[in-house]
Amino acid sequence: MNHCEGNAIMKKAFIDFYNQLQFCDWEIPSDIIKSFRTADIVPCEGKPFNRVVFNVGGNKFRLICGYKFGKKYVVLYVRFVGTHNEYNKVKVCEVDMF
Repeated sequence: MNHCEGNAIMKKAFIDFYNQLQFCDWEIPSDIIKSFRTADIVPCEGKPFNRVVFNVGGNKFRLICGYKFGKKYVVLYVRFVGTHNEYNKVKVCEVDMF
């Protein structure tokens, strides 16, 4: 697989993930797991936001987000996007690639 094919696969995986988010109605963090059973909630002691790790594209990619629950919405703050191997090299509560 060349670089362009890899990018196309990654793009499709994240578009599919984004489309699934459109149907989520979360009130508490455990609702995230009900929508995405392979996601992991990671408490980050001393940090302003806990994190959630999503497996995207059949576990080929990882997405780490900080999250904040408001009264009417949930905000996800993207902190990391990468392959499973790249994910293995970061600290979930420390990474902020943007």
